[in-house]
Amino acid sequence: MYDLIIRGGTIVDGSGAAPTRGDVAISGDRIVAIGTVSDPARREIDATGKLVTPGWVDIHTHYDGQITWASRMDPSSTLGATTVVVGNCGVGFAPVRPQDHDTLIRLMEGVEDIPGAALHEGLSWQWESFGEYMDAVDQLPHDIDVAVQVPHGALRVYVMGERGANRDPATPEENEEMRRLTAEAIRAGALGFSTTRTMVHRTADGDLTPTVRAAREEMEAIARGIADAGSGVLQWVSDFQEMDEEFSLVRDLTKIAGQPLSFSMVQADVVPNQWRELTQRLDAAVAEGYPLKAQIAGRPVGLMLGLQGSVHPFISRPSYREIADLPLAEKVARMRDPEFRARLIAEAPMKDHPFVNSVAGAQHKMFRITDRVDYEPDPSTSLAAEAERLGVHPDELVYDALLEDEGRAFLFFPMHNYVEGNLDNVHAMITNPNTLSGLSDGGAHVGAICDVSLPTFMLTHWCRDRTRGPLLDLAGTVKQQTRDTALAVGLADRGLLAPGYLADVNVIDFDQLELGKPYMIYDLPTGARRLMQKAKGYVATIKSGQVIYQHGEPTDALPGKLIRGRQPAPAPLQEAVAA
Repeated sequence: MYDLIIRGGTIVDGSGAAPTRGDVAISGDRIVAIGTVSDPARREIDATGKLVTPGWVDIHTHYDGQITWASRMDPSSTLGATTVVVGNCGVGFAPVRPQDHDTLIRLMEGVEDIPGAALHEGLSWQWESFGEYMDAVDQLPHDIDVAVQVPHGALRVYVMGERGANRDPATPEENEEMRRLTAEAIRAGALGFSTTRTMVHRTADGDLTPTVRAAREEMEAIARGIADAGSGVLQWVSDFQEMDEEFSLVRDLTKIAGQPLSFSMVQADVVPNQWRELTQRLDAAVAEGYPLKAQIAGRPVGLMLGLQGSVHPFISRPSYREIADLPLAEKVARMRDPEFRARLIAEAPMKDHPFVNSVAGAQHKMFRITDRVDYEPDPSTSLAAEAERLGVHPDELVYDALLEDEGRAFLFFPMHNYVEGNLDNVHAMITNPNTLSGLSDGGAHVGAICDVSLPTFMLTHWCRDRTRGPLLDLAGTVKQQTRDTALAVGLADRGLLAPGYLADVNVIDFDQLELGKPYMIYDLPTGARRLMQKAKGYVATIKSGQVIYQHGEPTDALPGKLIRGRQPAPAPLQEAVAA
């Protein structure tokens, strides 16, 4: 007798093959039969008229702190992810010396917008080495599997101390120590190594990250550490301002390490055509045999502007500064006062918040969020366009929009991937065979960005709802965020519905699948905030054979584990097992 059978669903197996109707039989944590299964099971799920897919494998998240204090990796697990990879963008919490705890917290707080107070409260710091960090993670049960990467920022500060944090050049001896520690961490089970070299990433104090100017010699030493371990991917964030030098470096590192590298790629407003040059170089490098991929987001990387969040257009106005720390209800009451409203709107912004001020002046990229979130909004629906039609200043509409729903409303601000006001360029990125679905940033930017729903969006928008351009094939889209992402990081035991593979499965009512509005909750340590988003249409999410979510609600099952290193593909099984 099987433990679980999912009966009569439309199986989209993650291989890219056309969907088929059939059953999925599970024993223990493995799929054991696919097709028509006549034998009984201890539990059955009727999937008639539903999609049956592998669980999403999300390779770009930042639950580095959350995995040490929480069992649920929501909102990722709430939205169908069964595996997440942390330690991206060169930030994380190991290895670490006791005197550097605050340095790593300030780094994570600044780069990933995770409240420092919550990190101070939540992190137990029961580790120093990277292996000890993994052991601490392994002690706590989780709803889904987690894999970890060695963050360059933590590694550099551990080896170099304050000099590392201050971006001083590493000595040859320090480079060798980083090499040794990288190999040690990967042998202990780290999935890879990550770094950031972008000027956008800053600490909570506004300083550049420790790794932004790391020399070629340092990066090559770390790549040799990966080669020493014989395993491990590289994850890279860069502005690619010095395109020739930087792209040459990433190509060379794959050869030194003998392992693949993926880099983040978006269309930025300030360099709207850089992604095209990157794509051309990427395609040429892959044709020459370099194992490179670009991690992309399948929609705009978008800010959620709101009074409860980290960013909104009036943060730098003097009058708002006076009420910024008030409870939301009191703040809304003050802002509804006509005299206060008129004074604030008339004020010039203070100059200590250049990023916010650049956002505040771009009302043509601000869009209302209705009950159904539109991530490809027509520019004619922006608040700037609406203000022009009404003959009022855009700030007036923005101000009033932020006060809706008692101050809990958000405006959508497409920050990247939306220069032309549509997703045509994103379509070109998605359909390039050398890109990977990534950049969901689950667990990060908790006061401003909620892109963790990307896998769900890929199905609803690109495979069903899009009206402003071509749709994508469902089977191929499922493959992109299951089998493709799993193989990209060396997890060959998942992302495919086939006998012998991990029983990580989503049962989805595709007709009803719909993302809800992002909203703010206050459940981080110290009661700190984080954006949350849910969806209708997930009938069940199954991790290692156990149902962890039913109709969006969690069960008591916590079968998730810490993944230690690469996982091989399973040996073939028979199509059925004895009842």
